[in-house]
Amino acid sequence: MTSALENYINRTVAVITSDGRMIVGTLKGFDQTINLILDESHERVFSSSQGVEQVVLGLYIVRGDNVAVIGEIDEETDSALDLGCAHFTAEKIDGLEKT
Repeated sequence: MTSALENYINRTVAVITSDGRMIVGTLKGFDQTINLILDESHERVFSSSQGVEQVVLGLYIVRGDNVAVIGEIDEETDSALDLGCAHFTAEKIDGLEKT
């Protein structure tokens, strides 16, 4: 996987952590355990009533064992989104239980 991450260096990426947080930033580096270094990063906090709040983090390290998903963000499309007006709802999925 680490060789695939080389394509993302100096590009804007979104990282979903194992605890469900979404962190967006410029990937500056990584190591063999997928520890990530993100620059100019922020966390997107999704709310069903207040849209999306962006919490500035700056230079940020995400531990590799906390990375669930990483993907490149299309900066042009992302900048066109009005995240402040976006509202989200969640529905219960039958058969799933929190353990």
